[in-house]
Amino acid sequence: MAQVRDRWRSHLLQTLSGTDDGSPQWVRELARGDDAGFFGPGSASWAVHGGMATMVAGIRALLVQALHPGAMAGVHDWSRYREDPLGRLAGTIRWLMTVTFGDRAAAERSSAMVRSLHRRVEGEYVDAFGAPSTYRASDPELIEWVHLAFTDSFLTCHEIWEAEIPGGPDAYVREWASAGALVGVADPPTTAAELRGRIRAVADAGILKTDARVLDVVRFIRRPPLAKGMIPAYRIMFAGAVTSLDPEHRRMLGLNAFPLLPVPATGAVLRTARSLLGERSTSEEAALDRIARLQRESLLS
Repeated sequence: MAQVRDRWRSHLLQTLSGTDDGSPQWVRELARGDDAGFFGPGSASWAVHGGMATMVAGIRALLVQALHPGAMAGVHDWSRYREDPLGRLAGTIRWLMTVTFGDRAAAERSSAMVRSLHRRVEGEYVDAFGAPSTYRASDPELIEWVHLAFTDSFLTCHEIWEAEIPGGPDAYVREWASAGALVGVADPPTTAAELRGRIRAVADAGILKTDARVLDVVRFIRRPPLAKGMIPAYRIMFAGAVTSLDPEHRRMLGLNAFPLLPVPATGAVLRTARSLLGERSTSEEAALDRIARLQRESLLS
């Protein structure tokens, strides 16, 4: 039994961080720095991003982001998600954890790197009205859509599978607006109602689109090349992510609603993951070490 548990834990940590112990160099560097970061212990962002529902939220966010033809074109033309899906996942997790748990300087450096990558991503696509369009990943419309899909997915999945958020949903949206600003979102929403209203407005404007590229990405997300032992749990989480989608988004993605079973089944998978990984991520532990050090230094000064 212990061997099975250790193997599952290793699979999880390798998938999420790229290392068997969950502590790559960038995580260890989170213990450095000169302040508590943009959020700090007890914040809504620490609560949401420290929860296991982030694993489902990541799946959901990718599905929703793919519906914007400009964002989809960027993924199709520039992303190496097929050749190195775990590498792409690790890069996203690194940015998320650094902005959430790192000090302000680390969050700003990581976000500057994201902005730099965006400036190189450009191309053409056919929009939802059949007109040819050009895009840059740094376009305000595309950056905003990615932020909206991300924030709504992490908020929605936390509301379904985790405990209450300190300060409520609005606190999370307001806090995470800081992360949106760091990567170039000009006017990120600051309440849950505004967040979801903007997502509806994009859909109502007819901007979202389904095509062969989108359906191909959906097939890949449904069956990514994971370790064999991870596949049953992933399928349950995928079903949970699909169940949590807005019905119109689900229809556009060609996905069917599941019965009620995925919600409790996904909850069971997430509780198992928590039992394997512990109450805190290695990123949160590193941040707490940094804050404790700063407090000691303040007492001695």
